[in-house]
Amino acid sequence: MTSNGAGANGARMAGEDRRLQIVRVAMRLFSQRGFRGTTTKEIAVAAGVSEAMVFRHFATKEELYSAILDYKACLHDSLDPQQIVAEAIARKDDRAVFEGLALDALTQHDGDPEFQRLLLYSALEQHELAHMFWEKFVRRIYRSLGNYIGERQREGAIIHIEPAVVVRAFIGMVMHHSLNNNLWDRKRSLLRISNEVAAREFANILLHGVATGSRRQAASAPTRLAGQGAAGKPANGRRNGLKMNTTSSNTIKQNSKRKRSRK
Repeated sequence: MTSNGAGANGARMAGEDRRLQIVRVAMRLFSQRGFRGTTTKEIAVAAGVSEAMVFRHFATKEELYSAILDYKACLHDSLDPQQIVAEAIARKDDRAVFEGLALDALTQHDGDPEFQRLLLYSALEQHELAHMFWEKFVRRIYRSLGNYIGERQREGAIIHIEPAVVVRAFIGMVMHHSLNNNLWDRKRSLLRISNEVAAREFANILLHGVATGSRRQAASAPTRLAGQGAAGKPANGRRNGLKMNTTSSNTIKQNSKRKRSRK
């Protein structure tokens, strides 16, 4: 096979194969140059076909965008958390749930950095592809994982924080790690760990934090007023208002002495 997908002898592709080839080529170019920076003519040249052939399969660029998302949807339809970690959810193994989701996402991002770049371009250019992906995939993750977190909160296994905040914190760790590896630090000069280690540690941070036991207790203790001790009393051991009362008493005594001396 040649790079454009045609046979070495120039044999013509079947209609569906040609359509898929154009989708793949377009996706690669869009991820490199953005949607606005890529023309249908450039797609045709890279695919080894005429521009008319591109329009034969896709009347507009919008149809091509939709085809790309449909193609990726078929490849990544397992993005539903309830399917990826169904067994862990069933046995209510929180660590296995978050670690499994993180590992699956990191593996997918490593295997398909092109699609990650494509989504970034679509978001920056306010392209409809970003909205389509958000509605089809991201909302599903927030809904499914948020429902699981809410259930575990009602059972007392997870502290009561807005589930969407927990989901965002979790996704934030995973996505930032992927973006560093695939876009900003491909040589892993800042952090070089396997996806398995990253997934395990992200799950650990989410579920247990990074503070030691004593620091956790201090952070969860009731807020104290400045100058108060552990029991809510002034740090110097005197009761509130003691100094003021003593001063007032001395003033009264002095006034009484002045009155007696005048008499």
